[in-house]
This record gives sequence, structure tokens and C-alpha cells, in this order.
Amino acid sequence: MESRLKVLGHPVHPMLVMFPVALLVVGTLFDIVDTVGGPDFLGEVAYWNITVGLVGGLLAAAAGTFDLLAIPAGTRAKRVALTHAAANVAVILLFAAVWVVRLNADSRAAGGALIAIEVVGVAILGVSAWLGGELVDRLGVGVDREAGLDAPSSLRPPAATQRIGDVR
Repeated sequence: MESRLKVLGHPVHPMLVMFPVALLVVGTLFDIVDTVGGPDFLGEVAYWNITVGLVGGLLAAAAGTFDLLAIPAGTRAKRVALTHAAANVAVILLFAAVWVVRLNADSRAAGGALIAIEVVGVAILGVSAWLGGELVDRLGVGVDREAGLDAPSSLRPPAATQRIGDVR
């Protein structure tokens, strides 16, 4: 099933997911290091990583919704995609709760309970990332129907729209 939302021939959702995954994981790691005695600025950096990770997660979710809605009902792909989406909503809600608590706090540093929530969020994120891989690698969601080892560049128009005499 080919992705519904593309830029220059490539699906948008996989382009966006790497940012929130990386930012939320690194934010959690920075909070852990800050808590065990790392430099004081890491709590602030972690807060901003989480902030940008949440924005990126919302953008990735919006792009992923296009593909989710195109998956036929009653398929394994639909079940996996709904689980993937639900896990990502849980991650966004957990990190949003952490963000709200830290928003107006005297210090942007996280304490033990907030870090525990972040670790749970990262664990769920890991499961969700695996489910995303299952959707693409095993179930072919978001994969171009002309995909193959010798497929033409995505910047070239499909064969049906090429003029006679054009060389691939």
C-alpha cells in the first residue's frame, strides 16, 4: 500500500518520526544524567528536547493519520496500525504531562516521578517504533508499488506519464 502523503516522491510520515523519537529519548537520558549529578543545564536542555519532541510527534501523527485511514478495515495491518497509533498517543500524553508539570516550575529539572513517567513513555515508544517497522517491513504499508532493487528515482515521473522517446 503506497503512502498517501508524499514530498518529492517519498512518504512524509517516516521522514518525521525520527525527530520525536530521538528528542524524547535524549530528553529522558539528559534528565537521568542531570538527576544523578550531571551538569545543571541538562535539565533545561531535556525540557526543550521534550518540547520540540512533542511538536514533532504531533506533526508525525498528523502525517501518519493519512496512511492509517487508507489501510483497509479487517486486515492485520489495520490492527497493527491502530495499536501503533494508540501507543503513540499514550507517549504524547505521558510526555505532555511531564512537560506541563515542568512548564511553570521554578526549575525545569525533572524529579524521580517525572523521570519514571519518561522511562515508561520511552519504553512504549520503543514498542511503537517496532510496530511501525512491522507495518512497513512486513506489511508493506507506505511502500511504493513500484519499489524494487532497480526501481527508478522517485524524482522521475511514473512510466505512464513519460513522453515517447524519454530515456529512463
